[in-house]
Amino acid sequence: MEEKLQAIINRFGELTNMLAAPDIMSDYKRFSELSREHKRLERIVAVGKEYLRISKHIRDNKELLLTPGIDSELKQLANDELDELSSNKEHLEEQLQMLLLPRDPNDDKNCIVEIRAGTGGDEAGIFAGDLFRMYQRFADRKGWQTEIIDFNESERGGYKEIVFSLAGEEAYGMMKYESGVHRVQRVPETEASGRIHTSAATVAVLPEVDDIEVHINENDLRIDIFRSGGKGGQNVNKVETAVRIVHLPTGIVVQCQDERSQLKNREKAMKVLRARLYELELAKQQSEISSSRKDMVKSGDRSDKIRTYNYPQNRVTDHRLEGDVKNYSLQEVIDGDIEPIIRQLQLAERTAMLQAGATV
Repeated sequence: MEEKLQAIINRFGELTNMLAAPDIMSDYKRFSELSREHKRLERIVAVGKEYLRISKHIRDNKELLLTPGIDSELKQLANDELDELSSNKEHLEEQLQMLLLPRDPNDDKNCIVEIRAGTGGDEAGIFAGDLFRMYQRFADRKGWQTEIIDFNESERGGYKEIVFSLAGEEAYGMMKYESGVHRVQRVPETEASGRIHTSAATVAVLPEVDDIEVHINENDLRIDIFRSGGKGGQNVNKVETAVRIVHLPTGIVVQCQDERSQLKNREKAMKVLRARLYELELAKQQSEISSSRKDMVKSGDRSDKIRTYNYPQNRVTDHRLEGDVKNYSLQEVIDGDIEPIIRQLQLAERTAMLQAGATV
């Protein structure tokens, strides 16, 4: 443990010096990569230094106790301090075990979020709109940038589907826990008899990847250009700027109509296509993982029911969490305060990894 921590501390020092170098500061991509690694190691280094300090103090006390002719009062003090130091060291070891667990290499990336109305008719579309606004508010709290890529509005409000990107620190690392089926239980505005309905929407969260990670052959693409449409099918642009891209080998279809520039719409659509192709490759890799390891991997399976928003009881229940901690105030969650849920899910996942004996 001590050798590993010292190597991490040394690497942290190297990164600190590198980030101050003029040639690195002028290279935005390299600077961003090193900054993310520096940020990731910062907490480990802080706890690791304290762990090494206490470990040395314990060794010093043990040497003192072996000193011939040591004063009885000094020996008692050393023994008392040794008990406290050992307890502190044990607590720090628990923290370090969590901090040193293997990380998803995609956690630091930006992400693309797709929300689609499921069962429930018009109410499902309204709920999809509620989820989008919830994520917008959460992004605002985190200081992330939200950018709409494509959307299809429903007749009664909300969306049949909406695709958007989130850019910011650990965007995918937090948002990946939102993948799955979200259910809502409430009396819809469209319900005259006052009966409670259950509707659903599906959320998929994809890490944003670049050209280097996913190579796309231009010959495998069919690109269609058309006019952007608004609610009710009206043309919101008089020129053809919307872009639809079909990836012929997989049949994946993506489109973007949010921008007035055809070039920008194409760039956004390609961003989504790369993310979906990357997701396909990840799915293949995960299918080859042993069953014990699969339990620790958050598949983000969009068929999994993960959360219920119960309006009559003013509570949100996350079905992946157990015990009394799984219910949250509905209004706070809808207002974008979903970080407490995500942190609990992260803790549960890391605890499961520890129990399964995952190693760095």
